[in-house]
Amino acid sequence: QVQLVESGGGLVQAGGSLRLSCAASGRTFSSYGMGWFRQAPGKEREFVAAISWGGKSTDYADSVKGRFTISRDNAKNTVYLQMNTLKPEDTAVYYCTSARTKYVMGSRTPLQYDYWGQGTQVTVSS
Repeated sequence: QVQLVESGGGLVQAGGSLRLSCAASGRTFSSYGMGWFRQAPGKEREFVAAISWGGKSTDYADSVKGRFTISRDNAKNTVYLQMNTLKPEDTAVYYCTSARTKYVMGSRTPLQYDYWGQGTQVTVSS
């Protein structure tokens, strides 16, 4: 059974940084792309970032490009999201997800991912 467990969320002031982690188990981690989505209250779940199976290709939503960095360590079965220069509009529950394929370029909809973590809350105060 595939499990994705996020950690690292919390409360931070605007301009601050957080690093989210997602530990995966139950499938060959290095064979699949990984992604992060987020969902704010009253809004749909939206794409944040994705990384290919080997880590060489990444994709970002325009709203986070230049501020967030996705990375992965296949030896540790873990994917990370480094979030810098946080803004109040970044406040949301952040979800780690496993892609259906190795490659993730253009994979920006939830249907292109098959396993999800339980989410971790990120709150950015102004």
